[in-house]
Amino acid sequence: MDKYTLEQVYSNGDIHYQRSQYNAICEAYENQFGEKPQRFFSAPGRSEISGNHTDHNHGLVLAAGISLDCIAAVVPTDDGIITFRSLGFGEVKIDTADLEIKQQELGTSAALIRGVCAGFAQRGLKVGGFKAYCKSDVLAGSGLSSSAAFEVLIGDILAGLYNQGRPDDIEIAKISQYAENEYFGKPSGLMDQMACSVGGFTMMDFKSEKDPIVTPLKFDLSASGYSLCIVDTKGDHADLTPDYAAIPAEMKAVAQVFGKSVLRELSREELTENSITVRRKCGDRAYLRALHFFDENERVKAQAEALKNGDIGSFLRLVNESGDSSLCWLQNIFPCSQPQNQGLAVALYAAKKVLGGKGACRVHGGGFAGTVQAFVPDELLDGFMLEMIKLFGDECCYTLSIRNVGGAEIDLGGAL
Repeated sequence: MDKYTLEQVYSNGDIHYQRSQYNAICEAYENQFGEKPQRFFSAPGRSEISGNHTDHNHGLVLAAGISLDCIAAVVPTDDGIITFRSLGFGEVKIDTADLEIKQQELGTSAALIRGVCAGFAQRGLKVGGFKAYCKSDVLAGSGLSSSAAFEVLIGDILAGLYNQGRPDDIEIAKISQYAENEYFGKPSGLMDQMACSVGGFTMMDFKSEKDPIVTPLKFDLSASGYSLCIVDTKGDHADLTPDYAAIPAEMKAVAQVFGKSVLRELSREELTENSITVRRKCGDRAYLRALHFFDENERVKAQAEALKNGDIGSFLRLVNESGDSSLCWLQNIFPCSQPQNQGLAVALYAAKKVLGGKGACRVHGGGFAGTVQAFVPDELLDGFMLEMIKLFGDECCYTLSIRNVGGAEIDLGGAL
């Protein structure tokens, strides 16, 4: 893991704002611990572009690291105790001598820290204590992967303090997923952690989970005349875990009809030629979700090619197609158990009206509640944001930039 300057990490963002954030955590660290911090780390949130709910079945995903990030000021300790404090949350303490799963920690930041430490230890990597103060701009429940950014941040700290920068970004992503699945108790694929760890526009092929193919893509969105907007519909993710879990479960149930473990081991032709059997055994929704999986894989490859060629028109058309597929076939726009709560559908309707056939919009992240992603022509940006504020209130629409650096240690030098 290399060190980066503020200018390198935030090349597409507001460097003055970022400098103020690092000043703030320096001051907060000193106030909390009575000493000056020594090291600084950052991990970005992520925006999924296409490949909605495909990674858990070894599919393809297009994602990007974003300018919102989770940053920490850190001092290593020799007592094996991790003391973690963050703005708006209480103190978390973990003894790295005890890395067993704790049922009482399920769903907590303590579980994520302990799980990342366990992932390092299982790989023969060093684990040690530190004191940290953290501040995050990655909105919780926003579909920007605040938990994945946090996990990657912990992994980067352990890599920087105790392992000479090892392991690499891909391995840190795997460790982070392990912590979320096994210690935090949330079933998830690898895409969130990988996008946060690697950064930039990235195509990921999860055909082999142990050795995913990660392809960075160079594309300057800001120069294309479009802005990336994330709209927070203020939906509540509480009690939605069964809805999220049903998607990979149903896709894998379809694969099991053919004696396979995941859909990537099938072809579309095998699926459609046996549609009656699949529908009888798994139901129509599972069949449609499987069709979505195969369509999304092809879209990801086409979008990556469009970005390579600088073809913004084809790219945006495919973003819209991905959104339509999530709405109609994947069916993750609202939970069936809560038909009265359809904030995502409301946002998509309004976005399409404002865009008037320009740009693109789609569900963002896991779905069912949360956020919508839109690529908005710069000339429509003010009107787009105003319409979203009318629907969802202040602080609902965020204009982001793409961050080309993933999880990293920050060399502040004399920048502060």
